[in-house]
Amino acid sequence: MIHVVLPHHLRTLAGVEREVQLQVAGPPTLGAVLDALEARYPMLRGTIRDQVTQQRRPFIRFFACGQDWSHEPPETPLPEAVTMGIEPFRVVGAMAGG
Repeated sequence: MIHVVLPHHLRTLAGVEREVQLQVAGPPTLGAVLDALEARYPMLRGTIRDQVTQQRRPFIRFFACGQDWSHEPPETPLPEAVTMGIEPFRVVGAMAGG
């Protein structure tokens, strides 16, 4: 079971608490987690990734085990601590401005 922590605006949209738990079919990669998240919560489609290109939205970041995974390709395997449910996979709304 993979634990995914969502930012407030996506939690509100999906109607969930701070953290959701997901079963991921196949190898637990970055893309597989996002696919499972969007499949379970279809209202999130297009909010985290572009629906056509599947590219991460500019103001969304991904973190796992204290490291930024935002620029990793979708086929990148997630750390074992995340796949075992020890550490969460975090989707973070980036901040901009000055």
